[in-house]
Amino acid sequence: MGRDYRKIKAWKLADELVILVYKETSYFPKSELYGLTSQIRKAAVSAAANIVEGALRKTKLNYLHFLYISRGSSAEVWYYIHLSRRLGFIEEKKRMKLHNLQQEVASTLYGLIKSVEKET
Repeated sequence: MGRDYRKIKAWKLADELVILVYKETSYFPKSELYGLTSQIRKAAVSAAANIVEGALRKTKLNYLHFLYISRGSSAEVWYYIHLSRRLGFIEEKKRMKLHNLQQEVASTLYGLIKSVEKET
């Protein structure tokens, strides 16, 4: 199969989300370095990395498997953003920026999954 992940819109958005998550979590309390900071970063990286890994798989089924993992990781990011706000680690304006980008990633991934499912 071998798709060029760099041309996949969902990957481009997920990659941007990783950068934004790293920037915003750099202000989290140091006591959260191995807690919430690590978790949200790991989930964001996973969302992008699974698109890459899936794009390089030979079969449609394998590709879809990794896209679904990416979608799950994106949902984790949403929750960690929500939790970060509830704990007072992030301002509302920054939470909204992260949330909006995460929602765009999720929506684009959903569209990509539906498109790949229709492939013959």
